[in-house]
Amino acid sequence: QVQLVESGGGLVQPGGSLRLSCVASGRFFSDYTMGWYRQAPGKQRELAARITSAGSTYYADSVKGRFTISRDNAKNTVYLQMNSLKPEDTAAYYCDAVLRGENYWGQGTQVTVSS
Repeated sequence: QVQLVESGGGLVQPGGSLRLSCVASGRFFSDYTMGWYRQAPGKQRELAARITSAGSTYYADSVKGRFTISRDNAKNTVYLQMNSLKPEDTAAYYCDAVLRGENYWGQGTQVTVSS
């Protein structure tokens, strides 16, 4: 069983930055593929970024060049650095951990981009 706790969300002006963190409990964190998903009101949850156990990364086209996903296995933590934020980035952001078909979710952290 893995528990994920996200933090770092908040209100930011367009063009600003935020860094989200997701701390995982349990063992074998370094083996997990970790992802950041987001869900805006009235929309489906979508993958924003993912990082594998080997450090390979994937980004949705909508965030490519602005967001950076990274992980610190010593701290059981995955990060999402978000720069040049836009109003359309407003959403609840969720951390996801996947290993051998098992999938775990955090409770989410709200990001609001508004002037």
